[in-house]
Amino acid sequence: MGLDTAEQLLLAGDLPCPDCQSVLRPFGHGRPRVVRDLGSARLRLTPRRARCSGCGRTQILLPSSLTVRRADSTQVIGNALIAKVRGAGVRTIAAALNRPESTVRRWLRGVDEPHAQWLYRQGVDLADTVDRQLLVNPAPQPTTLGHALNVLGGAAHRYRERLGVTTPLWSLVGVFVEGRLVLPIRTPRRT
Repeated sequence: MGLDTAEQLLLAGDLPCPDCQSVLRPFGHGRPRVVRDLGSARLRLTPRRARCSGCGRTQILLPSSLTVRRADSTQVIGNALIAKVRGAGVRTIAAALNRPESTVRRWLRGVDEPHAQWLYRQGVDLADTVDRQLLVNPAPQPTTLGHALNVLGGAAHRYRERLGVTTPLWSLVGVFVEGRLVLPIRTPRRT
């Protein structure tokens, strides 16, 4: 979902809280941020903030091309995950994407086996809705993450074909996995 669509839904009162399903209302904006895209491209944005009318929690509305709590686009992180599935190591991936090794290492650690299984389940649920044929004889993959990326990518591709949309594939995958292509960075609580 793009920010314009989310803004329209928010203003119309049609955007539910992900925690309690009450109505989200506009609540200003988040801090401006710069997110790295492929190569040296940068995305500059000031995301919309919303507050739940039920539980009172606030939410930041990010475009589908971004991953929660990451300074790189979904496309960049997705390319790193594909390289991992194909057997590339952290150094190789970092060099190819021109990113620090520590950043790439965090992405790869953000897709542990339970999360890869969750991604796979998201892809299977979507493929079941978009085109069940995607689930018949899928290409063999060496890991659960490989299976997950395969079915998510196939579902995104078929979704674009069926609906005639031009949304980038990785943006659709970002929507399908609710911005959680990799697990969010855990920040310690202040005491």
